[in-house]
This record gives sequence, C-alpha cells and structure tokens, in this order.
Amino acid sequence: MHSIRDIRQHIRSVTNTAQITKAMQMVAASKMRKAQEAALAGRPFTQLLYRIQRQATTQTLDFTHPLLEVRACRKRAVILIAADKGLCGALNNNVFRLASQFDIQSTVFITAGRKAAQFIAHSGRQLVAEFTYADTPHFTEARAIAAFARDLFLKGEVDQVKIVATRFVNTLTQVALSIEYLPVGEVKGFAVEGAESEAELEAHTTEFLFEPSPEIIMSHFLPQYLDIYLYETLLNAKASEHSARMVSMKNATDNAESLIKDLTLEFNKLRQGNITKELLDIAGGQAGTD
Repeated sequence: MHSIRDIRQHIRSVTNTAQITKAMQMVAASKMRKAQEAALAGRPFTQLLYRIQRQATTQTLDFTHPLLEVRACRKRAVILIAADKGLCGALNNNVFRLASQFDIQSTVFITAGRKAAQFIAHSGRQLVAEFTYADTPHFTEARAIAAFARDLFLKGEVDQVKIVATRFVNTLTQVALSIEYLPVGEVKGFAVEGAESEAELEAHTTEFLFEPSPEIIMSHFLPQYLDIYLYETLLNAKASEHSARMVSMKNATDNAESLIKDLTLEFNKLRQGNITKELLDIAGGQAGTD
C-alpha cells in the first residue's frame, strides 16, 4: 500500500503534467483553427484545377508533354510528408505505415517534416532530399519540393512520383493517403469532389480551342498545377497535425484529471483510515488506563 507521502507526490506530479498538456492543448487549438481555415479555403480552387487538368489532358489528343509521359515503373520517388514534432497521436505512424509498403530497393524518398526524415534514416531507406515547412506553410516551400520531384521525373531518374501524406477531414478525423503526383493524370488515392469519372471524360465530344496553342498553355499550366497540388497537400498535412495534437493533448489532460480524482479519493481514504486508527488507539489507551 502506498503511503500518504507517496500519493501526495504522485498527485503533485500528475497535476504538473496536466498543466503542461492543457497548455499544449490550447496552443494546438489556436494553431488548428488557422490551419483548418487555410486547408479548407484552398480546396475548391485545387479541385477546380484538377477538373481543368483532366478535361484538358484527356481532350487534347494531339498534345504531348514530358510531365504526362507514362513509363514502366522501374524506380519511383515518394514525397513523404509528416509532422515536425510528435505528441499527435497515431498521425505520423499512419503515414509511415503507408510509406513502409513501398519496395525499399526501387523507391527513393523526398521528405517534408523532421519526423519523416527521421523515419527514413532509422528504417534504412534512401533519402534523396529533405525539406522543412512552417506551421503556416508557404507556397515557396511547396514550389521547392515540387520542382525537385519534377526534375527527378524529367531527367528520367524516377518513372513515377507519389505523395504519402495526411488528408484533413475534420478535427477528429485525418486520413493517411498514398496519391498519384507524376506523371500528371488521374488521382486515384481519393475521390475529388466535382470531378468527372474517366468514363465520363472519354465520352465527351466537346472540342477545346487553345490560344495561342496547347503546347504553350499546357507547358505553363502543368507546373503551376503541380505546385498548387503540393501546396494544398502541405496545408492538409499541417491542419491534420494541429488537429491530432489538440485532440491528443485534450485526451491526456482528461486522463490526468481523472487520475488526480482517483488518487485524491485514495489519499482521503488512507488519511481517514489513519485518523480512525489513531482515535481507536487513543480510545484503547484510555480504556486500559481506567
């Protein structure tokens, strides 16, 4: 049985922990609101770009571009996006579990976030580039990652590029996804809202007129599309991270407060028992004296 002193020290320790987790919960909640607003605000624009990309690339039958070239996949690159810190539940582990499914011999990794780089280093996989991104991701950060992946593909060093990251759904739900990035084409990792199916696209008979030419327009559009695509992915990853951390810290705080209540009850019972024992000893001593 624990002594009163041990229980009192335990209560003090858990109380300190609860104060820390409560502070971290408040900080994460503050960051979470901004990150969620940014991720959700950019989603309609990204979805519109995707629909334009699918219609344009499937209807311009005489147009070819290196970013559209489908090759036999002998080697692939994976852009692995994770958090900079832990304490966000199973968020990072879910992403790493997906990344672990790729063949270690034929896959190279581009990481965004310190935890992603640490995972690649510890698991013995090949890291070709490491990037960081801020709590509020900047478009320049996404453009740098996209440019590096694009160069690998255009130089023929890889035949395919995929993104493994977390898609923000709501505060309680974040889904780890493996989605297509290069060559530019259909995204199969999740359903894009408002996008037509491939069968519907093939059934279109509408002719598109490009001015000045399909080559000039698409050569400008495709890199921009890839940059924005990756930027929206970073925004989703950061919104997911802050949401998961807020929920995790709230659960930790609630568990700590519940443990404090149990310890306080045990403390009071033990103290009451000691008081009762002392009273009985006093009463017994007086009876013996009489």
